[in-house]
Amino acid sequence: MIKRILFLDKGHNFIIYKLIKKGFICDENYYSSMEEINLSIYDGVILRSRIKIDKYFINKAINIKFIARIGSGVENIDIEYADKKGITIISSPEGNKDSVAEHAIGMLLCMINNIIHSNQEILKGKWNREENRGMEIMGKTIGIIGYGNTGRAFAKKISSFDTKEILCYDITQNLGDIYAKQVDMNMIFKKSDIVSLHVPYTYETKYMINYNFIKNFNKPIYFINTSRGKCVFTNDLVKALKNGKIYGACLDVLEHECFSFEKKFFQKKFLKNFFYLINSRKVILTPHIAGWTKESKYKMEKKIVEKIIFLNNKFNKY
Repeated sequence: MIKRILFLDKGHNFIIYKLIKKGFICDENYYSSMEEINLSIYDGVILRSRIKIDKYFINKAINIKFIARIGSGVENIDIEYADKKGITIISSPEGNKDSVAEHAIGMLLCMINNIIHSNQEILKGKWNREENRGMEIMGKTIGIIGYGNTGRAFAKKISSFDTKEILCYDITQNLGDIYAKQVDMNMIFKKSDIVSLHVPYTYETKYMINYNFIKNFNKPIYFINTSRGKCVFTNDLVKALKNGKIYGACLDVLEHECFSFEKKFFQKKFLKNFFYLINSRKVILTPHIAGWTKESKYKMEKKIVEKIIFLNNKFNKY
């Protein structure tokens, strides 16, 4: 039975309100380190990214039954060790899939139609029409790498642009649907005009987008990343932007952003390529906000509540 739940990240009053109404005890601790918290009294933990849930944390939380992360990625949780301890991992990728998909398309439209740059030029008194001639999504082949919640939402939304075809690749086979055809990576490399990355951050996906990967594309592409920054090796991305293998990049996440996603990096060794990204007309950047809408906040929290109540009901049956 689940009774007492600890919140480690602030800003989730809806979840607290709903769980208290259901009879759970909800404690909030937004500043203490894991060494300072008596984790043994809790049946569940809810967080975003403030604290890394490792073996040390799990061993201290001897009565914990679930760990819930508000969001889609769970890379800050040692899932394998939690599973060994019989702990259920809860996340809410269903809640922000639509906001991520819309954001990815919004960035792409800004990129291929020079919307941001032409706006900046007008503010400076420049009226450049031919230099800002755009390109249509219609008739293009879209390659989607990773076909989970956000990948499917992206495919559904971009299909309305009358694309030539939408291809998807996922390590889990046969995930294709009416919006995207499941293919192998060779077909993504061969046909894609626009590529959108929707993979979780794991050992296998760390730096998967490197120059050896990029050079496999038969033609230059537009690239979108709304997944995790460390799935892309920035040095190689910049190289591909400079030599034309990538026409343009829409990046909501950066390789060297802080673990908590709340602050940008300041390490000097990364600044050279970062300055290329912020100064290039070929790049559009946003600060990890693709899944960060007013609607998605509510939907993610609602999903977390539903899953905790479902899990508690499951425990109560036995």
